[in-house]
Amino acid sequence: MDSELSILINSIKEKTGIDITIYAESMKYLVSTDPKAQAVLPSSRDFETVFADAACNRTFFKIKYKNARLIGMIDGVGETEKNYAFLIMNLIESSSNRELQLSQSEYLKMILLGECNRPQVQKYMRKFNVPQMECYVLVISDKESKSEEIINILNNFATNSLDIAVAMEEGVAVFLKFIDEAGDNEYQSAAEYAGFLQQSIYEETGTRVSIAVGGKVPSVAEANTSFQQAMTTLRVSTAMNSKGEVHTFKEFLLVKMLEDIPKFKLNEYLEILLDSDAKSVFSDPEMINTAEEFLENTLNASETSKKLYLHRNTLTYRLDKIERSTGLNIRRFSDAMTFRLITYLYKLLK
Repeated sequence: MDSELSILINSIKEKTGIDITIYAESMKYLVSTDPKAQAVLPSSRDFETVFADAACNRTFFKIKYKNARLIGMIDGVGETEKNYAFLIMNLIESSSNRELQLSQSEYLKMILLGECNRPQVQKYMRKFNVPQMECYVLVISDKESKSEEIINILNNFATNSLDIAVAMEEGVAVFLKFIDEAGDNEYQSAAEYAGFLQQSIYEETGTRVSIAVGGKVPSVAEANTSFQQAMTTLRVSTAMNSKGEVHTFKEFLLVKMLEDIPKFKLNEYLEILLDSDAKSVFSDPEMINTAEEFLENTLNASETSKKLYLHRNTLTYRLDKIERSTGLNIRRFSDAMTFRLITYLYKLLK
């Protein structure tokens, strides 16, 4: 309890700037936000809630924290200190009560948003019998606001009893997927499983959703990392107008790395890579769409022609035009990668 209480009162200090010391009901010292705090006893313990002790210039207050009765202390006496004492009491007690009243979905939502410290996450794992097991987060974006239907479908297609879906905000649901080696062999990767879910949601609801896949993490204690990765993937895939409904964090890690580079430096790289003739290609939505579809279909001309409803000769003409303007033959893998890099830079700097 001491470590949780220490984290809590330090959080309160960040908001109020007030140092707080906590004692057990017996006045045994427990924790303090001030590492140099000295144990100070009140001149009287016979008080109801708050006691301003002029003798030692401290204000004491009684707290109920979980199943324990504690006494808090702050420096100074007066109306301001009294108000702070009541505020701190309420913050500590409401924090304790909130955890007891949270449903599993509400608790998990706080974990995903990074609002829980490690002891609170461990409490979640104990309370809901969640083992130390690898997991990852899927973020499902739904423009038609069918979150409730989608949550039900996700829970129905869980491959083990630990998997759980929660609604985050309007149009966004999250599926926390645990990796059960014994039961997950049907799918080769998280992206393949996400593709299965995307198709299942479409068949059940008629809604085309986008699914962003975060990286694997050792346990639910690190689920916030996977969630942030999935949200980044959703944001970047939307900004890049990426083809397809399923995307992974690894797919856009290069974009994330580019975002961390100062824009003036990105402009320098783009000037090196982008000839004046090439600018006409990257500013032409039709040409970019053709190239993106070609790359998405693993440089397969026949498949790209079918997807774009283009004659094979028309596709060949466009690929040749891209090569003449940019110097890049995107039929070759290395040139295709360079073209993709230029596309990312161009969109980031628009």
